[in-house]
Amino acid sequence: MPKFMFIYHGGGRPETPEEGEKVMAAWGAWMAGIGDGLLDGGNPAGLSKTVTATGVEDNGGSNPVSGYTLVDAADMDTAITIAQGCPILDGGKGTVEIAEAIEM
Repeated sequence: MPKFMFIYHGGGRPETPEEGEKVMAAWGAWMAGIGDGLLDGGNPAGLSKTVTATGVEDNGGSNPVSGYTLVDAADMDTAITIAQGCPILDGGKGTVEIAEAIEM
């Protein structure tokens, strides 16, 4: 079965411990719903650096990554359906970029 990378952009950190618990519960429920297709629940990402042929930039790039998840899905349409339930989309503060991890 193909593997898909869900790359998160945006979102934000909870402002209170109570909000953090609510957010973590939403992510936990979404990941539980993926079932055996969840290969790696991932993690949030810290500030990234962009390495180019001419140097290193400390700005996190033009669209900084905020986290990732790796899932098994039958095809891209199935991966999209899974991603549409992702809590990062709540409130319109984040996005999910999906790419198939190509077997080499």
